[in-house]
Amino acid sequence: MQRLTGMLLGLALLLGGWGLARAQENSEAAMPPPKVLVIFREFVKPGKSGSMHERTESNFVRAMTKAKWPTHYLAVTSMSGRSRALFLTPYDSFEAWEKDNLAAMKDTGLSASLDSASATDGELLSETDQTVAVYSEEYSLRANVDIAHMRYFEIEVFRVKPGHRKDWDEAAKLVKAAYDKIPDAHWATYEVVYGPQQGTTYILFSALKSASEIDHELTEDKDFMEAMGEDGMKRLSEIEATALEPGQSNLFSFSPSMSYPPAEWIKADPEFWKPKMPMHPASSKAPAAKPAQ
Repeated sequence: MQRLTGMLLGLALLLGGWGLARAQENSEAAMPPPKVLVIFREFVKPGKSGSMHERTESNFVRAMTKAKWPTHYLAVTSMSGRSRALFLTPYDSFEAWEKDNLAAMKDTGLSASLDSASATDGELLSETDQTVAVYSEEYSLRANVDIAHMRYFEIEVFRVKPGHRKDWDEAAKLVKAAYDKIPDAHWATYEVVYGPQQGTTYILFSALKSASEIDHELTEDKDFMEAMGEDGMKRLSEIEATALEPGQSNLFSFSPSMSYPPAEWIKADPEFWKPKMPMHPASSKAPAAKPAQ
């Protein structure tokens, strides 16, 4: 992307610069981030994404709907990086996650449908993995958003080198303080506690209503640098060079056909959240449920 060059901006732009969508924290529809987030990743084989993957995933959605399952999830698909889909399931606590899993296991019809749908879906996938993360309010900024009207997530991953958590803390707070002066900036930060990510890892989510907001972000660099000041930018550069492993920044689009959204999202924007489900050709199988991952 054609933003200001130099490594010293890398940390700052990833921590907040990608998240300069119009803030929603004052909206009545704004929702706080969940305390526990389970992220199930499906890496799709070449030529198997798009409508083909949507058809297999619709089995899970139909079954969840039929069972009136109380736990909902959001599916997003990659617009950069490897072809993959993320299924984001929120929980109030680890106890709530446990109860959801136990309830699904006790429902024999749901379990059978799950096995069937997973087998069908698995034919399209090259690999899967699962990450569990907890919300960090300390490293987030204006994280409450009207998620039902969002359409994209910009997701950043940061890995802190061993022994440098204190440096990360300093850098994150420097960046947060600077972006606090820019009204549109917002993001939610999660710290990984279980999964394939090794060491101290943070995941940042920035929600966008439209891709046009990315264009707006490109004008915010000057404001950020002025808010940081020369000394702040210098310190940020030092921390980035010594404390962080190479990170990632990717764009994902919301997939309503692969999501199982709560009723309030559907009510808020039925045209988006209730698309016509893709039908599996000549399918006579019972519908299956997406597991509480």
